[in-house]
Amino acid sequence: MHPPARSFHFSVSPTSSAISSPISAVRRLGLGIVACCVAAVASAQSFPSQPITMLIPYPPGGSADMLARPMLAQLQKELGQPVVLDYKAGAGGTIATGLLARAKPDGYTIVMVLAAHAINSSLYTKLPYDARKDFAPVSMLATLPLLLAAPLTTPFNTVPELISYGRANPDKLTFASAGNGNTSHLAGEIFKSTTGVKMLHVPYKGSGPAVVGMLGGEVSMMFDSISTSLVQVKAGKLKAIAVTGDKRSSLLPDVPTVKEAGVPSFVINGWYGILAPAGTPPDVVAKLNQALNKSVREPKVAAQLTEYGYDVVGTSPEAFGRHIDAELLRWKEAVQASGAKLE
Repeated sequence: MHPPARSFHFSVSPTSSAISSPISAVRRLGLGIVACCVAAVASAQSFPSQPITMLIPYPPGGSADMLARPMLAQLQKELGQPVVLDYKAGAGGTIATGLLARAKPDGYTIVMVLAAHAINSSLYTKLPYDARKDFAPVSMLATLPLLLAAPLTTPFNTVPELISYGRANPDKLTFASAGNGNTSHLAGEIFKSTTGVKMLHVPYKGSGPAVVGMLGGEVSMMFDSISTSLVQVKAGKLKAIAVTGDKRSSLLPDVPTVKEAGVPSFVINGWYGILAPAGTPPDVVAKLNQALNKSVREPKVAAQLTEYGYDVVGTSPEAFGRHIDAELLRWKEAVQASGAKLE
């Protein structure tokens, strides 16, 4: 007799489970990544689907406002959505910039920054953000020289006369700025350290109020964006002493630069650009960049900005990032040389 047949049963479920579980997990992870990518692409393709807020770090009437308003209608046309200008003035522009650093990185909140953005990193001992790491550059829109303007009643008409008067009257000169840390503030500080002239700084909450202060004789002068003081100069209510660029302005061809008037190391140009929060999807940044550059270069908009003294630019996000890097280094050296510091 043969022994009874034995039946052998192999249980493969534990082994199969051990193998299939990682595979399933990988598949689930892969599907999750794909879903996220699809969602990101869909989000970028649908952007913008709601109004966009552009934070302005200074009050209405200042140079940032005078750049934003002429391009606003064209920008809304390019984006297909309303763009709301939200004025958050104060602390040299750091209030608005700090708000952006905490905003959701979806492209629906952006900020217009000035050269003061690069200055503030060295000027302020504490900032609630990193000027480079917490933001995604979108575009540098324009540049603008400063204009050294003064009330008609001041006893000087040229840079040499200003220096002579300041040295002879060390307690009489005052200069306005658009706020602590603004380019107009640091320009005055650099002028002081370069020429040895003593001047008392009088900060205002924006270029507009500062110009009003000059018109009222509250201060002796101001290094102001040419866009905001030019109207008053042409109206005969302020006098133009000099411009701060490396060449004369086509708007004031008879007004010398500070450099050619006897202070060869003094050259300052303002600039204006748009930042989004760090982490904003590259496709969204690209859409904002395209819309902003088209808007600022639109012939009628560009012509109006040129009348205000702006040199229209419109860069790539990468070029703007490189510009900010260079400006951070340049202004760090300038701030250290001036000795200016703010809490």
